[in-house]
This record gives sequence, structure tokens and C-alpha cells, in this order.
Amino acid sequence: MYKNTHSSSLNKTDHSRFQFDSEKELRRCHNRQTLLTYSTLLTEQLKKMFHIFVLFCMCWWRLIGVFGESLSVTEGDSVTLHIGVTELHEDDDILWKFEAGKSQLAKIKKKKQIFSTYNGPDERFRDRLKLDNQTGSLTITNITTQHTGDYQLEISGAKKSSKTFSVSVYARLPVPVISSNSSNCFSSPSSSSSSSSSSSSSSSSSQQNCSLVCSVGNVGHATLSWYKGNSLLSSISVSDLSISLSLPLEVEYQDKNSYSCVINNHNTNQTRHLDITQHCQPCSVPPSSVSLILLISAGSLLIVAAVVIFWIYRKRRKTDQEGKCFLLLLNNNITKKNNNTKLKISSKF
Repeated sequence: MYKNTHSSSLNKTDHSRFQFDSEKELRRCHNRQTLLTYSTLLTEQLKKMFHIFVLFCMCWWRLIGVFGESLSVTEGDSVTLHIGVTELHEDDDILWKFEAGKSQLAKIKKKKQIFSTYNGPDERFRDRLKLDNQTGSLTITNITTQHTGDYQLEISGAKKSSKTFSVSVYARLPVPVISSNSSNCFSSPSSSSSSSSSSSSSSSSSQQNCSLVCSVGNVGHATLSWYKGNSLLSSISVSDLSISLSLPLEVEYQDKNSYSCVINNHNTNQTRHLDITQHCQPCSVPPSSVSLILLISAGSLLIVAAVVIFWIYRKRRKTDQEGKCFLLLLNNNITKKNNNTKLKISSKF
């Protein structure tokens, strides 16, 4: 009886455990199915987003031209926008436009033998456009900053295509100017050795440095830099504004390194090399006590010499005058004696 009751209770326990395990497995399978469903939905959403992105890119490329090209040129130079073919087909039509089609620049209708260029609505392209009738390439001569922008090419005929050229025109850069601060000068090695021992090391160090400034005026989209050899020391940039730039630098009197100031943009650069001996002259050192004594002694000797020379001159002049007076008196006495002798002789006769 006890055994039957015990086995019955065991069967119930096993059945409950089996039922619990089944429910747990069923729940786990349900979670897996839910996760798989979510994963499938997420994958589908990502695919849709990718397709939308590809479609957007295709539309964007269509708007700006499937093939885009960026060109940088310096003001005053020429730039050629190449189509990329050696010769146009007989049924090709070429159209060049500027600023999103606002200005029509050139047109080719090969079959009708039409080859035309235009000045633009504001005449900014007058006498500047050259059209290659064989390849369809467009050349802009004597270009200025007014010609910066996007140039659209449209080719129609047996095969249609488009292309956009983004042209950036930079003004010619002036050569930088290096100047020194007139209030600062170098302390030459000799003057440094003869300076007072009570001078602090900081003041001595400041006297041995020269302050320089590199400057350039009216530039835009440019960077002004100081270089020590090939190493960049400092730089300052300006974006689209046309302003003046200046960059300071301090060098030592006996520095033998080569320094240069460079102004550059995306297309060109100008360099000015530093000549320390030219821009930084030694300071004028005040005379020492020994020098003052020597100067005073020399001045005193000059004064004494001048007095002696003046005294000798006065004495000689006085002696000459006395000699002249003596000769005059002697001559006068002789004349009187002669006259008296003549009178006596005449009285006798």
C-alpha cells in the first residue's frame, strides 16, 4: 500500500515536471519565433532604406552630373574644361551652361555646323571663351574670381550624358613683407660681455632677441606661416574675407637657422626668406666709464692744444708788430740825421 502511494506521488511529480519543461520549451520557441520575425522585419526595413538611399544618390548625381570634376586656377591664367573625347560624333549636340543653367555659354550642333559662344547676361565672359569645334572642350582665358562657380555640360545625341565642373579661382598672392620692431634690437656679444654684472638674466635674454613681423595685405582663402627650415613654427588663416594678415616671430641674435615666411592657398604660394643680419641690427651700447675718461682727456688735450696754438700765434703777431715799429723808428732817425747833416753843409756854404 505504501509502495503504491509512493509510486503514484512520483508519477505525479514527473508529470508536473514534464509539463513545466514542455511549457518552458514552448515559451522559448515562441520567443525565438518572435525574435526571428523582428529580425526579418528589421532586415526588410534596412533594405528599403538602402534602396531609398541609392535612389537619392542617383537623383543627386543626375542633378550635379554623374561625373564631377573640381579645378583650381590662379587669377589671370586660363583653364580648359575637357569633355573627355577626341572627336564629336556627327549627331552630337553640346551645351555649356554656368550657375545651374542661368547663363548659356556655348553651343555646338555638329550636324548643322553651329558653333557659338556667348558673353553671359552680365558680359563677364566677353572675349574670354574659346570653343574647340572638334572635341567640344571649353577654354576660359584671363580668368578672374568672378568666374568661380559650377559649369554644366550637356551632351545629347545617340547617347546622352552630363558633367559638372566646379571651378575655384584664387587671386594672385603678394610676396610677404618681413619687418622688425624698431623699439627692439639685438645686444651684440661684445656689449653683452661688457654689461653690468648686476643685470638679471631675464633682461639679458630679452636684449638678445629680435621681434619680427611677417605681413601681407588684402588676401582671402590663404594661410600665412613661419617656417624654420622645413618645420612649421606658426600659422594663421583667413577664409573668404579679403583682409591683411600678420604673424610675429622672435629670433636670437646668433641664430644660424634659415627662416622663411610663406603665404599660400589651394593653388599657389609666395615665400620671403629672412635675413637676420639685415632685419635685426645690434643695439647702440652707451659708453663705459673708461670710454668717458678717454673722451674727456682727448677733449681736454684738444682744448689745451688750441690755447697754446692761439698763444703762439698772438705772440708771433705781437713780435712782428714790434719789429716793424723798431724798423720804422730806426728809419725815421736815419732820415732825421741825414736832413740835419744836409742843413749844416748848406749853412757853411
